[in-house]
Amino acid sequence: MFPTKRNLSMARTLGVAIVALSLGACATYDDEFAGINSRLDQLDSRVQNAAQSAESANQSAQQANQRLDQMESRVQQLEAAPRRVPRG
Repeated sequence: MFPTKRNLSMARTLGVAIVALSLGACATYDDEFAGINSRLDQLDSRVQNAAQSAESANQSAQQANQRLDQMESRVQQLEAAPRRVPRG
């Protein structure tokens, strides 16, 4: 069977249909990728917020440790001081 104009036209139409369906499938994947990217952006935002909260908590803990160190040195001074004899 030799290719005729009709067969060539049918093959060309079939090829165009296959290409169109392939491109249509890409649009579906684009939507899925957009959804995944949106979720990743939300997760990134949550991680950044958690990191900021952790940094804030770390700074508060460091300040509390400094206050404790100051109190500890004062307590040691008081304990090392000679005892006073009560009056009376």
